[in-house]
Amino acid sequence: MEPAQLFIAFVSSFAITVAWMPFLIGYFRMKKQGQAIRDEGPEWHNVKAGTPTMGGAGFLTAAAVTIVWFSIWQGQMTTSLLLLLFVLLLYGIIGFLDDFLKLARKQNEGLTSRQKFVGQVVVAILFYFVYQMEGYSNTLNFFGLDLPLGIFYGLFVIIWLVGFSNAVNLTDGIDGLVSGLGTISFAAYGIMAWHQQQYEVLIVCLSVIGGLVGFFPYNKKPAKIFMGDVGSLSLGGLLAAVSIMLHQEWTLLLIGLVYVCETASVMIQVTSFKLTGKRVFKMSPLHHHFEMSGWSEWKIDGIFWLIGLVVSILVLVIVL
Repeated sequence: MEPAQLFIAFVSSFAITVAWMPFLIGYFRMKKQGQAIRDEGPEWHNVKAGTPTMGGAGFLTAAAVTIVWFSIWQGQMTTSLLLLLFVLLLYGIIGFLDDFLKLARKQNEGLTSRQKFVGQVVVAILFYFVYQMEGYSNTLNFFGLDLPLGIFYGLFVIIWLVGFSNAVNLTDGIDGLVSGLGTISFAAYGIMAWHQQQYEVLIVCLSVIGGLVGFFPYNKKPAKIFMGDVGSLSLGGLLAAVSIMLHQEWTLLLIGLVYVCETASVMIQVTSFKLTGKRVFKMSPLHHHFEMSGWSEWKIDGIFWLIGLVVSILVLVIVL
């Protein structure tokens, strides 16, 4: 497959997102449906109340449409591609339901944590079931070592998809942060897919990158629209699935280092407060700690993006 042909996938998703996002923003503004801000969040985030959300539906639709038509055109409609598309859409639907209920109730409460968790686990189980049916290996790549886990690989898949879906969701707390990080993460996996000649995985990565780049001008500070759970949950689940399809599972610990640290900060904060009554961070997730320390959102974005870029390059040097 020629690079020029692959670039069309990026352009298609980018163009659809750019063309469709103003209509999405206009619709939510007309309906006066905007994001409710968490009471426990930073006080200065209150000015963002009412900003349209569910922007992830825009780039998710663009990516899905591009993946389907481009893969058919190129004869790449494989089981691997359909599995990744399945994860992208199903986690997106879970996020959509969560966002929709928040808007309907006009508060920052959608699906319960249990409902979201069950939905995420079911999607992960279905992914693993098809993965097994297609004869893929139950071997885990752990920092270059192949560990045969047998049926326990299924448990790993569930933890991986659910864990990173929620990790990216936690990271999506300030304007533009996940849009930029997601672009870097999928670019790294796109390069791996090209190196492995897994073009169906590359098509998915390029389509998502195109959507995220098209979404960024609307999501950067000051955001005209937020990604919402429909975007962040689907991106996290897809990243985990891509790392599995490329048999480079361990790399997500580094490529997704920011997501890992954001999640770890929440776990540390909750554990510390329950055990000692004291907080380790001024606020969690981690990006809020830096906000409370006086950092601007642009500074946090820039440094977190740089960290994501550096570790992604490091992984590529190691793997390739």
